[in-house]
Amino acid sequence: MARVKGGTVTRRRRKRVLKLARGYFGSKHRLFRTAKQQVMKSLMYAYRDRRQRKRDFRRLWITRINAAARINGLSYNKLMHGLKVAGVDINRKMLAELAIFDEKAFSELVQVAKKAQ
Repeated sequence: MARVKGGTVTRRRRKRVLKLARGYFGSKHRLFRTAKQQVMKSLMYAYRDRRQRKRDFRRLWITRINAAARINGLSYNKLMHGLKVAGVDINRKMLAELAIFDEKAFSELVQVAKKAQ
């Protein structure tokens, strides 16, 4: 069987992987085999964490809304239910922003939620 010389193709593939592995510790950015394993693992983490980030931010917004709602004498679930009954359609990200930066507007929304219940 003839010998296959994969020079340029192999070198290009290995250089691409090693370029992705720049900044990794130790042999993970020097040796092709360990670099390839780490790049594959890193891409898996990146894919997973793009979804995880959305969950983390939602948890953060809910925590902030709950803290601000309790300052105004209402729990998180009663606030959200009251806003839904009142027909106020505002997402958690904007509610959290209001809770931090515009406490007066947030307390008005709390009053609307209290009246709707």
